[in-house]
Amino acid sequence: MERYQRTFFPESVYGGFTDIDGTIHFYLRVNALLEDAFTVLDIGCGRGVYEYDPCRIRRELRILKGKCHRVIGVDIDKSAARNAFLDEFRLINSEKWPVEGASVDLLICDQVLEHVEQPETFFSECRRVLKVGGYFCFRTANALGYVALMAKLLPNTYHAKVLVRVQSTRECEDVFPTYYRCNTVRKIRRHMKNVGFDGCVYTYEAEPSYLEFSKFAYWLGTLHQKYAPKALRLSIFGFTRKVN
Repeated sequence: MERYQRTFFPESVYGGFTDIDGTIHFYLRVNALLEDAFTVLDIGCGRGVYEYDPCRIRRELRILKGKCHRVIGVDIDKSAARNAFLDEFRLINSEKWPVEGASVDLLICDQVLEHVEQPETFFSECRRVLKVGGYFCFRTANALGYVALMAKLLPNTYHAKVLVRVQSTRECEDVFPTYYRCNTVRKIRRHMKNVGFDGCVYTYEAEPSYLEFSKFAYWLGTLHQKYAPKALRLSIFGFTRKVN
């Protein structure tokens, strides 16, 4: 990720992150909501590959184990059981998650919504597992951003090969089919409203890590980050709370 980062974002020399780092932006707010007594549920927890993130502050922000009472991870992939930053892993093998109702204080969904085939069921499960007063925090790809638009033009069978080539830190086993069934701000807000969530949903764009294969492409990505309309930014962030 540092191939062109230091050229276009010289501040990254000091600490290893840019001023617009999306992971830090997202997890800083997650950490601000976290409390010692919380039970956290990580939806689509993955293998915990952020263990190898060379940026210490970004890595520490992502690791919630030890900062709260319990971190439970659920995923459709058995390899996620290797995630060292969970207190417990549970495998998803049906539409209903293996989590008790009203048992979670903070629900994290990071880069997962783009892989969801049935958004209605997904958001209903989010509400079911959350306690009243519990938080739901998510980050996902914006279907109107250039990365998602290119991904939709490319069959899912080719995604792994392409992503491994353009992102040196990505491995094939960490690439899953994308559907983008609810990946616009408007659609997410509608699904949230349907299950009684009312929170903050907005677009965000970090440094163009998907374009690190070419200096010229990376430069174009920095221009997009600075000047593209909000609706076309690459990511969508959301934070909401179950109030009743």
